[in-house]
Amino acid sequence: MSARRQLPSPLVVPERIRPIIDLTQPLADRFVAAGKSLFLVGGTVRDAIAGRPGGVVMDDSVDIDFTTDALPDEIEALVREGAQAIWTQGKRFGTIGVLWHGRRLEITTHRAEAYDPDSRKPTVAFGHDIATDLSRRDFTVNAMALELPGLQLIDPYSGLDDLAAKRLRTPLDPDTSFSDDPLRMLRAARFLAGYELEPDPALVSSVKAMRDRLGIVSAERIRDELDKLIVLPSPTAGLWFLVRTGLAAEFVPELPALELEQDPIHRHKDVLAHTIAVVEKTSPDKVLRLAALFHDIGKPRTRSIGPDGVSFHHHDVVGARMTRERMKALRYPTHETDDVCRLVELHLRFHTYKMGWTDSAVRRYARDAGPLLDRLNELTRCDCTTRNARKATELSARIDELERRLAEIRLQEELDAIRPELDGVEVMALLGIGPGRAVGQALEWLLEIRLEEGLIGKDEAERRLLAWWGERPAG
Repeated sequence: MSARRQLPSPLVVPERIRPIIDLTQPLADRFVAAGKSLFLVGGTVRDAIAGRPGGVVMDDSVDIDFTTDALPDEIEALVREGAQAIWTQGKRFGTIGVLWHGRRLEITTHRAEAYDPDSRKPTVAFGHDIATDLSRRDFTVNAMALELPGLQLIDPYSGLDDLAAKRLRTPLDPDTSFSDDPLRMLRAARFLAGYELEPDPALVSSVKAMRDRLGIVSAERIRDELDKLIVLPSPTAGLWFLVRTGLAAEFVPELPALELEQDPIHRHKDVLAHTIAVVEKTSPDKVLRLAALFHDIGKPRTRSIGPDGVSFHHHDVVGARMTRERMKALRYPTHETDDVCRLVELHLRFHTYKMGWTDSAVRRYARDAGPLLDRLNELTRCDCTTRNARKATELSARIDELERRLAEIRLQEELDAIRPELDGVEVMALLGIGPGRAVGQALEWLLEIRLEEGLIGKDEAERRLLAWWGERPAG
């Protein structure tokens, strides 16, 4: 089959990529004049053909990818005139970055890359033809190119047909593709979910057989790919693919472990199915979605069966510790790890207040959640996946009531920044003491008053603090 397929009308120039064609026309003319080819590749071509709203073209934060038979030094020379900036960090891999009329482009020499059996880094060999370059890409739907300026579709592996058939395949046999870069097995989950594709049976079999090869991929690359999956509008199909192929066990074994938590005697629901349902219900916010993914991972370690059925006492606390260990292993930034662990730790807190809400309880709930309050409330609401309409309605009403109370108190007390009415400097001046442990104790005592009673005014706070200080035991 010929590698070149003229785009059929009316897709001769898809309007979705017209801005990119117009933007890079002078650049393409320059390459052709130098006897070199230039091809638009990757997500821009795929999203334009798929009719994906927005896509790469509309996302200014995403680089637009090109490939060429020009070598890196030649690319750099050809783009120098007219480029607002040039980046050469990826030059040894064949990539030159260019800021061109306000848009970032990446132009890469045709290449083939493969992993050594025991290496985390690809070995790169530059190529001379587009078909070979496309053969080394991850999936057929990403192995299409648009030749510039001639606007011919280069599709040697029938990516266009696979998009139409909603099918996910690799250009070469999947064992070869996944051996070249094992991260592609994890990336498959994202494309299945993001484009509503069905995996080719050979692809599934290959992932099951080669899943342990993911071990040569760095934790950072695995983390970044998981993040891309988890924030999709609907990540469910991808998460099930990870579990069913055994791939999840290679980097987040806590997830498939949840599938074992069924209680046939008391008909306790499958915790894995529940977890994936919660992830699906939450907003596509990375911290919130990760908290949903991990919120019940403490259940296997805390599972017990008694007269009243199955229970998972303290799985929130245990789960928060397990979450921290897993996110640390995946090299997540500390601030993201802290936020996700805090949400996991607090995800049951709402249920402890089912007997009623005092102003003090509302303040403590808000204080403990801090800036994560809205995420915590959403996680709590989405954690209800019961099919019992009455229970679901009751829980929703209780959360509505809590959010109403929070809004009222926030207006009264600037709830997001609850702190004592006196600061450390004022405490030291009033008590005639210097910095030290006693100041912290005084501030904690004042904070308790603030949480229990709300604002009492500085004069009253000073009066009470002096009385408390005078009643403290000597020493």
